[in-house]
Amino acid sequence: MKSKLVVALAGNPNSGKTTIFNNLTGARQHVGNYPGVTVERKEGCRRHEDMEFKFVDLPGTYSLTAYSAEELVARNFIVDEKPDVVV
Repeated sequence: MKSKLVVALAGNPNSGKTTIFNNLTGARQHVGNYPGVTVERKEGCRRHEDMEFKFVDLPGTYSLTAYSAEELVARNFIVDEKPDVVV
């Protein structure tokens, strides 16, 4: 079993991804009640017992077909970097 897992937080815009990211990592990334707040990926780590988790907060996207620069960031991370888990 791997001792480090990469977890991508992906989903629709304004669905709470950054709020979850902040709670899991202790980060204080800006959140807003409107789409487009996260425009680049953010990374943070958390350790639990002997396991390390790297959480990646991705910009909101409705699909893996990118229509904007922000959606392209999310698509490229999922397709090219192949995280261990996508939530």
